[in-house]
Amino acid sequence: MFSISFRMAAVLLGLLLAAPVLQVSSGPVRVARNATVPLVLWHGMGDSCCNPFSMGALKKIIEEEIPGIYVLSLMIGKNVVEDEENGFLLDVNTQVSMVCRQLAQDPKLQGGFNAMGFSQGAQFLRAVAQRCPSPPMRTLISVGGQHQGVYGLPRCLGETSKICNIIREVLSRAAYSDLVQKHLVQAQYWHDPLNDLYRKYSLFLADINQERAVNETYKKNLQQLEKFVMVKFLRDTVVDPVDSEWFGFLKAGQAKETETLQESVLYKEDRLGLAAMDKAGKLVFLSADGDHLQFPEGWFHKNLLPFLR
Repeated sequence: MFSISFRMAAVLLGLLLAAPVLQVSSGPVRVARNATVPLVLWHGMGDSCCNPFSMGALKKIIEEEIPGIYVLSLMIGKNVVEDEENGFLLDVNTQVSMVCRQLAQDPKLQGGFNAMGFSQGAQFLRAVAQRCPSPPMRTLISVGGQHQGVYGLPRCLGETSKICNIIREVLSRAAYSDLVQKHLVQAQYWHDPLNDLYRKYSLFLADINQERAVNETYKKNLQQLEKFVMVKFLRDTVVDPVDSEWFGFLKAGQAKETETLQESVLYKEDRLGLAAMDKAGKLVFLSADGDHLQFPEGWFHKNLLPFLR
């Protein structure tokens, strides 16, 4: 009989799903412009709010490009060590509630703010938009966010290999146990399209994606965004399927064939308001020719900075 301790399961699943830390390569000299709307950043898994080589560097780039802008890089915990650990082990719903309180208490954000999330931080910020409309989020930029979750093994030997299928099956079963759902972040967006366990037991993603019932408040709040920008990395070796970064996913009952957001039931029934937002020109789909969270600084300036002004 297969058995595994929770701590070992957390480490195993975390390693299999772990994303590389944000990497921004140097680019052209910047031209300063006037400050505009405050910006909130939420880092990805294995990173922290203030890593000088990732989020810290990005915060500095933005502040140099837009002098006077207030940039809040979220720390989930009392220090950077807790912040990084909580990206693996603190219930996502608890994290979102913590952030909602922090934003509501920040006087510099009360007139509204833009938000930029990286990898899992992007889907968490979308939950903030849906659950906590005050202060108002204006534009949400998702950089490699897995909005339909993941169902694959990064850098595995191949999606058709027997070992990948066996490990996927084991992880799918473990991911929806009560213990793992409550204490392992990545399990809360593990999305199994082959059975109904995800819809029944996912404590986070199935809720914010309206999989069980339509929460009209979530739908109304998300549609208050002026823009919802989604970045997909064309050479992503971490997120599987990569279509999740544009809100697409595997077809129901399929382990290989994918569908776009526009082909999904979520869109056709407009369960989250995305179809209405698409028709209103609020959805923006961008691509970056790199691996997960890796892009040149020049690409960032050209494609994302205009949404922050």
